[in-house]
Amino acid sequence: MADEALFDAADQKTFLTGRPWREFAQPKELDKHGPATVISMVNQKGGVGKTTSTINLGACLAEQGRKVLLVDLDPQGALSAGLGVAASEDQVTVYDLLFDTTASIHAAINPTNVSGLDLVPANIDLSAAEIQLVNEVGREHTLARALRPVRGEYDFIILDCGPSLGLLTVNALACSHGVIIPMECEYFSLRGLALLTNTVEKVRDRINFDLDIVGILVTMFDRRTTHAREVMERVVEVFGDRVFDTVITRTVRFPETSVAGEPIITWAPNSQGAKQYRDLALEVLERTS
Repeated sequence: MADEALFDAADQKTFLTGRPWREFAQPKELDKHGPATVISMVNQKGGVGKTTSTINLGACLAEQGRKVLLVDLDPQGALSAGLGVAASEDQVTVYDLLFDTTASIHAAINPTNVSGLDLVPANIDLSAAEIQLVNEVGREHTLARALRPVRGEYDFIILDCGPSLGLLTVNALACSHGVIIPMECEYFSLRGLALLTNTVEKVRDRINFDLDIVGILVTMFDRRTTHAREVMERVVEVFGDRVFDTVITRTVRFPETSVAGEPIITWAPNSQGAKQYRDLALEVLERTS
């Protein structure tokens, strides 16, 4: 708390990114929903905050009156668990949508405790998808076909990808308008960014001409360490405006929300983390409008 008290909101943001602080405009209210902007949350490195960012960005977009669908593309099902959606044997999952032509995406959609926020869950069955997709005709567009019936019903569809650059992630990129890349502010995450941006460029050139990087999101930032500040400076130097102004700092609140099965804006609505993800939602709305 003493460390946080050293900076007011404007000074914190300027200190973290080296840019002048700016206020994000409140979005206009919608008179109808859709068609959806599809965003993939991607990083081949695990533990960088993909699922946490998917949950909390989705919840904050819903708080802004947007209708949001989150899709779990990780066989570990962390997104589903993080929203308190319990797995069951008769549950329709994203795996069924990919390989069962009779499965309905409407049957797979689960409402969450946040108004306007829905979820398509995943479970361990999805671990076999990479091998099965190899033999599929038009394998890169399998997910796009599954999502097509609901793209007109939502304002945002956010795809939470697993820690790989395999066929599931390529499927996500192939049907997305944009990519958000969460990265922990440490050296090995920085090294992996070049590989990831190269993959995004290849998918854009060969499969999805409309794909773009919405932004690079720095997560788990600890301003007390010289290493984190140096990595931040390097990321901003190399990627410039692609780096979000919003920075997600390290806090014990996020592990607590995972256990509680709810986003931070309902678990700790007045916390610094809640404020940061609300800022991120406004910045994403600004960048995708």
